[in-house]
Amino acid sequence: MRAGIVSYGAYIPRYRIKPEEIGKVWGEDGVARGKGLGIISKSVPSPDEDVITIAVEAARNALKRADIDPQDIGAIYSGSESHPYAVKPTSTVVAEAIMAAPDLTAADYEFACKAGTAALQNVLGLVESDMIKYGIAIGADTSQGAPGDPLEYSASAGGAAFLVGKEKVIARINGIYSYTTDTPDFWRREGQPYPSHGGRFTGEPAYFRHVMTAARKMMEKMGVGPEDYTHVVLHQPNGKFPRRAAKKLGFTDEQVETGLLTPRIGNTYSGAVPLGLSAVLDISKPGDRILAVSFGSGAGSDAFDIAVTDEMENFNRNAAPLISEMVENEVFIDYATYVKYRGKIRRKGD
Repeated sequence: MRAGIVSYGAYIPRYRIKPEEIGKVWGEDGVARGKGLGIISKSVPSPDEDVITIAVEAARNALKRADIDPQDIGAIYSGSESHPYAVKPTSTVVAEAIMAAPDLTAADYEFACKAGTAALQNVLGLVESDMIKYGIAIGADTSQGAPGDPLEYSASAGGAAFLVGKEKVIARINGIYSYTTDTPDFWRREGQPYPSHGGRFTGEPAYFRHVMTAARKMMEKMGVGPEDYTHVVLHQPNGKFPRRAAKKLGFTDEQVETGLLTPRIGNTYSGAVPLGLSAVLDISKPGDRILAVSFGSGAGSDAFDIAVTDEMENFNRNAAPLISEMVENEVFIDYATYVKYRGKIRRKGD
């Protein structure tokens, strides 16, 4: 491909809650639950934050690092499973906020936690075919977990945006591969506030089958092995699954570490792989090779083989906040504040 990532930006809410704070409310050992998931804290959106505000901040941060005219952006696609409106796009608000021209295509994507990478695939196709000059793909979520449900210990918030083009590419996309089946491991019907899940069924037949198949097929397609990659970013619903999958695939802990954010910020759903990839790009050097594999329940995985180019030497990463800076910007809250911020308790008449 000639198309690739020209810039990127991210946003992670600063509020955090620890598993033990959740566990003590429900009579569970929150420390043990957190260790079991490999999570020590998770991000929490404030009352005035949602997928739209996260997507806008991520897109603005991407543009801060890029010397382009927003009027040249021909597509904005936002992937999420927690868009604030059922009928009203997130992407049109993002377009207005970054002052893009109205002669563009915009749409919202849904495919559980891989909606953001699905958006990236489509933007890549439009740029590669010369239908547009630049496009933005966003993966963001304010994920849901019912009170007392195991998901409440991991479901968090955050997102990242990628500006795709053919000029001054900092990370070229060498190839993509997708693997998709009808595996109903996790779902939320229209009108339901919280998702349902198949418990252990979400592991082997869902996450591991799709992530590992997509990763292996991607490496076969490119004629490479685990040793050829500097970094690997796998979807991270918790801190244990991506490490286990990476080990089975032949990757080392060192290859996984930079892009593994879930232990500190929780599972950001559609933002998970985009944020992990952003963390890798924050420290990557020309010549580095990256394998990124998303996963979305329902179920499917998108794999990307990415090569960091010499253009990274001229790229101003410090023009916007780095992932490490956002991760370290922590303000811890108690459970009462958490359920208030997440709308899990309501006043009469609300």
